Amino acid sequence: MSEPAATIVFFPEGAFGPTNNCVGIGDVLRRRGHRVVFIVEESFAGTLEAQGFEERTMRLDPPPETEEAPGQFWKDFIRETAPVFRKPTIDQLAEFIAPTFQALIDGSKYVDAQLTEILGELEPDLVVEDNVVSFPALFASGRPWARIDSCNPLEIKDPDLPPVFSGLPSEDRSDWGEFWDAYRAAHAEMHADFDQFCRERGAPPLPADDFIHASPTLNLYLYPQEVDYPRRAPLGPTWHNLGASVRATAPDWRLPEELAGEEPLVYLSLGSLGSADVALMRTLVAELAEAPYRFIVSKGPQASEFDLAPNMVGTEFLPQTSVLPQVDLVITHGGNNTTTEALHFGKPMICLPLFWDQYDNAQRIAELGFGVRLDPYRVTAPQLRGAVERLLSDAALRARMAELGQRIRARDGVRRGAGLIEKAAG
Repeated sequence: MSEPAATIVFFPEGAFGPTNNCVGIGDVLRRRGHRVVFIVEESFAGTLEAQGFEERTMRLDPPPETEEAPGQFWKDFIRETAPVFRKPTIDQLAEFIAPTFQALIDGSKYVDAQLTEILGELEPDLVVEDNVVSFPALFASGRPWARIDSCNPLEIKDPDLPPVFSGLPSEDRSDWGEFWDAYRAAHAEMHADFDQFCRERGAPPLPADDFIHASPTLNLYLYPQEVDYPRRAPLGPTWHNLGASVRATAPDWRLPEELAGEEPLVYLSLGSLGSADVALMRTLVAELAEAPYRFIVSKGPQASEFDLAPNMVGTEFLPQTSVLPQVDLVITHGGNNTTTEALHFGKPMICLPLFWDQYDNAQRIAELGFGVRLDPYRVTAPQLRGAVERLLSDAALRARMAELGQRIRARDGVRRGAGLIEKAAG
């Protein structure tokens, strides 16, 4: 490499999705000779070092009295608020979305001084953050920084697009206005308070309806162009769509011999947070136990709380990007990571959305014909098994998905993202 190595700092949200996105890009940059450092929430300490990266740890809330598992705060938060997931998205605004934003904002305030200190010590050429609220310390540091938006791109607002978190269809605007009114009512006071904090700590005013600033340097998002939304106002020159960011760092995974066979292979994952709803996981296992297919199940952090059926194998965590190429169908909560990774490998999806942008991803996949959207709490066993059968037997869809996956993989979003970050760190 002819250019001097840069110090590039990744600062992802304390959850596996954003962290894994950053790991893939960080791995490419590391192999190109750059110094790559991760700033991670304290409960993640050691997880990035185990993958060969430098770490700096910080806290978003006061230390607990007992040792935490990675992302434990969010696992507990999801478990306690799971009853809200059974409600319509408009009701989730005040009962789940707003409390989640408040928790994230509290974290941004709590860590501000420590983050400023860490950035001062590292003196990075570029900071790459993947969060859903702003951290004024990024502005105050005086260092260039880039933003990765690893959620559904409805978070990047446009008047011709459905409201974020709504799961409303793109072609029917009849309920958009009511949802936007409820969104603003749920967040107005919190937005004003955080806007004041951002200004006091050296950041510009917050954009309307947003808790996060765009970077003046570089902004990246992840949504293959085949499913991306048409906008009235095109995004500016600092914005780039990577399509997908699929890391090459996951270990190999082979199907255990006890599940060898010729039947179609289905992957079931509600993500590390969604699978914390043990009652739902037990229900899905029971509903799929009689299906004439084989299932790989990502059991999540409550793995010991439920058993799998004889037609299933699974563990607490699986190397998802190694599993996906081997399966025929994905049953997912619709998290942005799993959605874009399934598209990257050309797999149709059954989406069972629970919270946040999962409803938007589920709706988009359904309305474009790449899968189906079902209510995880109201779907019956015949409906779920019927959807699995329909998608597995649809040869035209599977051929279409395979061709789509080839196009997405050819674009190589991870390396493109690394190149854009490398240039911004120049």
